Amino acid sequence: MPPGRPSIVSVNVGLPRTVEWRGEEVSTAIFKSPVEGAVRVGALNLDGDRQADPEVHGGTYKAVYLYPAEHYAAWHAQLGALAWGAFGENLTTTGLLEDEVRVGDRLRAGTALLVVTQPRFPCFKLGIRFGRPDVEKRFLRDGLTGFYAAVAGEGEVRAGDAITVVERAAHPVTIAEVVSLYASKRPDRERLARAAGLPALPDRLRQKFQRKLGALDA
Repeated sequence: MPPGRPSIVSVNVGLPRTVEWRGEEVSTAIFKSPVEGAVRVGALNLDGDRQADPEVHGGTYKAVYLYPAEHYAAWHAQLGALAWGAFGENLTTTGLLEDEVRVGDRLRAGTALLVVTQPRFPCFKLGIRFGRPDVEKRFLRDGLTGFYAAVAGEGEVRAGDAITVVERAAHPVTIAEVVSLYASKRPDRERLARAAGLPALPDRLRQKFQRKLGALDA
């Protein structure tokens, strides 16, 4: 992990709202705001937070979204000053970067127990948030994805709480590597096979990697 003790910089929640985008009404919960005090972390989301489309953005594997505060500096030149929660994250964190965090790592955040599951692969709603469709491409291209976590133990979180890695995944597959395998047209077969077999990775991603394996072997 990066130097320094990982911690929660901000806890952010928001409810779905309807916005107009390119002449159509779209429901989105990407607009989240920091909240003070302790917030309950349930099995599928934080108190006061909901996903507009749980089939895509929520569920067991995507109950909590964490985003590194370190990335905000990289966005300032393009997007200007941003408040925490600007990328729709529930927990703005420090000390947890994608090239170190592994799929399956178990994290104690406040009193909640989280299991790292996958990167965030952005959809058009990130463009809605900033009014700029190009943000979606940079988000993935530059690996500024953050990551999702499942809730293995409910609890409470608040800004300033420490995040402790209570169990490190035994394999070397990081969030950054999953992004690389996802985006690559000709990924390394050994790395792809290893990722495709990870039980902590959601079924959809494992199936995608298995299809990529099949294409490599064809």
